[in-house]
Amino acid sequence: MGTEFVQFSLTPILIGIFSAIACALPGNFLILRRQAMISDAISHVVLPGIVVAFLLTGVIATIPMLLGAAGAAVVAVILIEAIKRLGNIEPGAAMGVVFTSMFAAGVLVLEQTDTSNVHIDVQHALMGNLESLIWFRAEGWQSLLDPAKLASLPDELARMAIVCAMIFAAMLVFWRWLKIATFDEGFAQALGIPASAIGFGLVIAAAIAAVAAFDAVGSIVVIAMFICPPAAARLMTNRLEHQVIWSIIFATASAIFGYVFAGYGPMWFSARNAVSAAGMMATVSGVFLVLTCLFGPHRSRVGMKAQDDAV
Repeated sequence: MGTEFVQFSLTPILIGIFSAIACALPGNFLILRRQAMISDAISHVVLPGIVVAFLLTGVIATIPMLLGAAGAAVVAVILIEAIKRLGNIEPGAAMGVVFTSMFAAGVLVLEQTDTSNVHIDVQHALMGNLESLIWFRAEGWQSLLDPAKLASLPDELARMAIVCAMIFAAMLVFWRWLKIATFDEGFAQALGIPASAIGFGLVIAAAIAAVAAFDAVGSIVVIAMFICPPAAARLMTNRLEHQVIWSIIFATASAIFGYVFAGYGPMWFSARNAVSAAGMMATVSGVFLVLTCLFGPHRSRVGMKAQDDAV
């Protein structure tokens, strides 16, 4: 039993945990800044960039994927500005048109190219590929102490762990600036804090997390990882430090329970096939949010009126 768990479940669960935490950390500040839907925009824009990067390089690697996502973001900004200026269209409408059109273009390119052998077809792009990220050469818990076995771990595990650690470290380094700029941008500017750069850095961190988590949870399900754990954490506490801790707890629990329910839940109801692990992770995170809305200690708070308390 231990051998099967280490081989088939340990690495997908760890990758899911790192993915969820990497998304939840910047998600806390995006929610408090009322910019949660930036994660939705990022998830739509990164797909065509990742697809084009793969078609040009022939490999799925972090650097080409990030460069492709960055290029797609630049194209999106140019298109939004062009539509706003030429058509005199409201900015929100221009963004909606560009983001959905670029995402649709990415899906069309995926459908017309043979990329299934590298797990970047439409299904995997939308819902991730977490179930296949297993540790083939593991022979039990003792493999964790075997350098030869550790060398055969899925590359996605190291990538997600590094990205998660980098985002967490950056949050600790810039914690004071993040805190002040999030709750009072004018005061931050008066103190000489580069509030605009802090906001841009949050978007960059979210984009890096979305690209790194692409293999695990896809480009759409990742939205739930950005929003649900931080939103649920917000209903548990008025303190920002505690909110971040709660979001990590909810993100971790969503990954663990989501993977378990995806694999074994259908069997409990006499169903034959497992369901998408990434989809179940998003579902569990949504359930946590609903529960905190119903029973959380700060569920009666309206809007963000208690923002000052969190400082």
